Amino acid sequence: MSKHGTEIRLATRGSDLALRQAAEVKAALEDRRLAVELVEVETTGDEIQDELIHRLGKTGAFVRSLDEKVLDGELDGAIHSMKDMPTDNPENLVVAGIPERASANDVLVTPDGKELDELPEGATVGTSSLRRKAQLLNYRDDLNVEPLRGNVDTRAEKLLAPALQQEHEARTEAEKEKQSNKAREQKGHTVDYDAEFDRTVEEWFNDLAEIERRALEREVETDYDAIVLAQAGLERSGLAHHLEYVELPSSEFVPAPGQGALAVTALDGELAGDINTVLDHPRTRVETTVERTILAELGGGCVAPIGVHGLIQGESVHVDVQVFSQDGQEVIEASRDVPVENHVSAAKEVAADLAEKGAADLIEAAKADTDEPREAKREGETSEE
Repeated sequence: MSKHGTEIRLATRGSDLALRQAAEVKAALEDRRLAVELVEVETTGDEIQDELIHRLGKTGAFVRSLDEKVLDGELDGAIHSMKDMPTDNPENLVVAGIPERASANDVLVTPDGKELDELPEGATVGTSSLRRKAQLLNYRDDLNVEPLRGNVDTRAEKLLAPALQQEHEARTEAEKEKQSNKAREQKGHTVDYDAEFDRTVEEWFNDLAEIERRALEREVETDYDAIVLAQAGLERSGLAHHLEYVELPSSEFVPAPGQGALAVTALDGELAGDINTVLDHPRTRVETTVERTILAELGGGCVAPIGVHGLIQGESVHVDVQVFSQDGQEVIEASRDVPVENHVSAAKEVAADLAEKGAADLIEAAKADTDEPREAKREGETSEE
């Protein structure tokens, strides 16, 4: 099957989410009696810890390092989050398999399950995605959108830390006061007890989830009222049942092209065909091909705030597209139905129409902003959906 015999060696990033996603692919291949070894590879995006992804100089900061191992013949394939993949592939490298996509939606995560409209005026929302920032500011220009870097666990910890630390402090002080009151009572004093907390600090701590315990130990740099994550990443990370979140309406928050989908790249050949046979989900391939075709034609890469989402409905793919200015105040958008039978050429026509209506100007302005000298480095975004 490959030069390694029946064993396939696949590259993956080493983050918890990337390994969980890779495990899904590994399990699917092994169901078809293929032996799979996952090989962790550090990427350019992982190495550069203090840059926003759109400042890294080119797209694919979390992808190219993995694919280079395949092109060099060191590994047989690589597993990616599709939304991170450049729209141009090196010669001889193909997207061999696209499994069925998970949810493409974004979610708003808060300590208490608030809706976006319920956040206080001037609330601080964390994201390092240009698209999400523009969408948030377009929906509510009073929001303070701050950079948020890290894997899914880290981002969630940064959100939870302030409230948990405040509660821990309050419980500790109450427990100290309770002990002091008991001492006074033993000396014959009359004491009124405050029954605000019905458990000891230790009992409260023991009931916390592991992510909450880690949040207690995290140094707070920014007090976030909410953060925005991809629902697929939240669910794949196993954190969905530990966090309070609501789905953001996809009409105002069109997802990134390929969001929620995985992709396995390999050299064009017999192995790529075998991977395709086992993994490929035709519906997801058509939908994501429409999304990535529009992105490629617009030329936005990861430097412009662009959302594209396709959904097969009967014989057509319903596609929603948004292209924003950096500050979210300008938007060129469209909703179209493109025929499944010629979805690539139809997607190119949608992109050309958007470009003519002003999307090209917004994208050029975003590129110009990216090329400007920067006065200070900012926290960046890892590829964690």
